[in-house]
Amino acid sequence: MDIPPHENTPHWKQRAYRIIFESDTPAGQAFDAVLLVAIVLSVLTVMLESVNQIAAQYGSLLRAVEWAFTGLFLLEYIIRLVVVRRPLAYALSLLGIIDLLAVLPTLASLVMLGSHYLVVIRTLRLLRVFRVFKLGRFVGEGEFILNALKASRFKILVFLTAVLTLVIVIGTFMYVVEGGQNGFTSIPKSIYWAIVTLTTVGYGDISPGTILGQTMASILMILGYAIIAVPTGIVSAQMARPTSDAPTFKQATCHICQAGDHRDDAEFCWNCGEKL
Repeated sequence: MDIPPHENTPHWKQRAYRIIFESDTPAGQAFDAVLLVAIVLSVLTVMLESVNQIAAQYGSLLRAVEWAFTGLFLLEYIIRLVVVRRPLAYALSLLGIIDLLAVLPTLASLVMLGSHYLVVIRTLRLLRVFRVFKLGRFVGEGEFILNALKASRFKILVFLTAVLTLVIVIGTFMYVVEGGQNGFTSIPKSIYWAIVTLTTVGYGDISPGTILGQTMASILMILGYAIIAVPTGIVSAQMARPTSDAPTFKQATCHICQAGDHRDDAEFCWNCGEKL
């Protein structure tokens, strides 16, 4: 979508906006495709740098490549701020914050050693692949799952509260029964054991030594299998409900706040109210 005509809006800015923020032109699709490739390569560079053998031989080269990608993303971020009508609205939007976080880790590494590894945050920008390759139908599917989770949130909250209460009670009970000689040195550590046991992970770093404690552990492990199935059933039941009246979404992007996922029948932005 073009920036609405405005006497103070240069033609080059309108064209740049269309290329950067929209993907309904060959130039826009090419820009997004190159951007996605750059994101993948930059993240791969940081991953390779974390391997000691590779870093020992190519560390300087990988750092130089990483800084080159950071410079590229920083330039892209600045251009985005320049071409939008309301830079602050874009900067404070979810996509704007993600774009900023894509360059901050490397810059922060100048004063905080090792922080550049956090550039893996750039992988969040890969979500643009749904817009680039016209996979708008997946946006609707994602909305379907999100709606199911929202509709189930109170049931899940009650379930998690019950589970939390259970592990606190059992953890405290095990602390009293087992004591410090078997690793249950405090109530928080005993609660940690209860969580690990209930989720059937079983690290084995702490284990009961008394018959009563082992009996409680056995009951808790069996109970864990039943508890794990509960949230899955709640969400699945919600997703199984009829969805014939579920809205469909289009790929229109608001030129003011950059919000997407608008309904097909929407004439105004759901976020800021601007006309689409």
